Amino acid sequence: MTATPQSLHADILKAIAQETRLSILELLRDGERCVCEIFPAIKQEQSNVSRHLNMMQKAGILTRRKDGLRIFYAVKHPEVLAIIDLAAAIMKSEAGHRHDLLRTG
Repeated sequence: MTATPQSLHADILKAIAQETRLSILELLRDGERCVCEIFPAIKQEQSNVSRHLNMMQKAGILTRRKDGLRIFYAVKHPEVLAIIDLAAAIMKSEAGHRHDLLRTG
């Protein structure tokens, strides 16, 4: 079965639509990081973080490289960070709109 553009699009959005993965992407916003830096920074278990990193790498969101025993990850496409920023802007706008509704309602 061949993947459709819509299913590939959905895979990318699913890959970032989770709190731990968003935390990882925010951490990687500043550049490449070793797994050994990521899991303590986001206060998660290494096995859990590795699972999320692998999932995002398979979805094409992250790149991975090995240096000896260390594995480094980086954001593959900066546009992913733009998607996150757009979602944050929508969230902020909605929060303001809901606040206005509560105030006038």
